[in-house]
Amino acid sequence: MRKMILPTLALSAAVVAPFMMAPPTMPPEPVAIEVEPLTWQCPECSSEEQYVLKKLQENTKITDRNALATLMGNIKQESKFISNICEGGARVSYTECKSGGYGLIQWTSIGRYKGLGNFCGRFSCDPSSLEGQTRWMINEPIFRRVLPEFEGRGQSISQYMVPAYYWLGWGIKGNREVYAWDYHDKFVWA
Repeated sequence: MRKMILPTLALSAAVVAPFMMAPPTMPPEPVAIEVEPLTWQCPECSSEEQYVLKKLQENTKITDRNALATLMGNIKQESKFISNICEGGARVSYTECKSGGYGLIQWTSIGRYKGLGNFCGRFSCDPSSLEGQTRWMINEPIFRRVLPEFEGRGQSISQYMVPAYYWLGWGIKGNREVYAWDYHDKFVWA
């Protein structure tokens, strides 16, 4: 019996050897790839404009191109995105603007103006800075009241101007809508 087993084993090894595989290895650990969500970008815009556009999208649920363009057009009309501007054009710090509006959206009423200072005092930001004013603008109660109107979808720029008016209460419409259309045309989804 031993004579039969040995040749059979030898034959089996010879037949099986070419088909033997290396021992299985563990698959590599999966690599986490962070993918940035798509947002509206404005490559042609200034760094200040890009910053405000980014923060509006990060801190609200606004995704509508026309809504963002309307907000940006209104800010441009108010301040040209110059945070330390006092109404009339003087470039001064928050405490040195003694009359008229101040900053990105020209906070004019005493409550809104003081709100900016109090907010930055509480949250350690500079009320003269773009960063501090953008934070206040997004958190300001008046903006928060109209925010759901901008978080909706499908309105025209002209329709979004209505809640923009309630937000800012402008006396002169000026080029707000022209600026909004300009932003609309410069925005890219990336």
